[in-house]
Amino acid sequence: MNITLIRSDEIYKKMMKSPKEKRNNIYRYEMMKPFEEKWSCMNVPLKASYEGGYDVVMASSMLGFLPPIDVDEGQKENIDLISRDSLWSTCERTIYNSFNLFTKAGYDLEVKDYVFSIMLANPQNPYISMNQGYCGDGGIPGYIFVSLVPNDYTLSRLHVALAHECNHNVRFQFEKWKMNITLAEMMISEGLAENFAEFMFGEDMIGPWVSKTSIDMLNNHIKPIIKDVLDVTGFENITPYLYGDKHAELRGFFPVGLSYCAGYACGYYMIKHYLYKTGKSIVEATLTPSSEIMKEIEDFWDE
Repeated sequence: MNITLIRSDEIYKKMMKSPKEKRNNIYRYEMMKPFEEKWSCMNVPLKASYEGGYDVVMASSMLGFLPPIDVDEGQKENIDLISRDSLWSTCERTIYNSFNLFTKAGYDLEVKDYVFSIMLANPQNPYISMNQGYCGDGGIPGYIFVSLVPNDYTLSRLHVALAHECNHNVRFQFEKWKMNITLAEMMISEGLAENFAEFMFGEDMIGPWVSKTSIDMLNNHIKPIIKDVLDVTGFENITPYLYGDKHAELRGFFPVGLSYCAGYACGYYMIKHYLYKTGKSIVEATLTPSSEIMKEIEDFWDE
């Protein structure tokens, strides 16, 4: 297993000291070049073929990363907060420990090389705000980002979010991503990832995408809405159920009457129910096909 840390702090410092017109290219060719294959899977080029076209700079901003043009002296404190060697070594250890749980259990991970970086998040981005200042991206095996607005709270959660993304990285090596993925499959993926993060770091460290949802809200409002649409496909259809109305409206999709990250929370409890019922470990469950999981949790919807 090879883990490559892209020290974004060093690149951000270079961007901060550079003229505005040079920052985009530093970002493209130094920060994002090691992730080029990941972006290619998403049909995002490092540089658009024409000025102002869709490329990695625009896509990053849409994902909530701080735009390169905004990496100026005002970001010095934030950059310093992600510059500690101990922070990066903790991330490297978390990645290693996460994947090692699977290899120790006898699973052969197809991907041997992993690239990781910490990105500064845009505090003005509504999605980042809803997520209390941090989130991750690890759906394409071999590549992982965690983005955050650095402060005591988000820095204390960074390694937990990283474990969540490592679980995605493993899951999608065995159950390949497909364009017609269903809501149920997405919920299972997110539920597995958050239960994995909890397994590694404790229930008190679960993310706001779960902790903001009460059991009463889950049972009396979320489950009655979601249980009849588990086979829905298409990002525009899945988003309102997975992320909730506010996020859906920001993306121009129709609301369905659900709160923040309702589908994430429901997925977390689906998997918790599955683990309790079957006695499987979270490691084993991570590599279990969605179809098998769904058969085992039919009674979840009647609780």
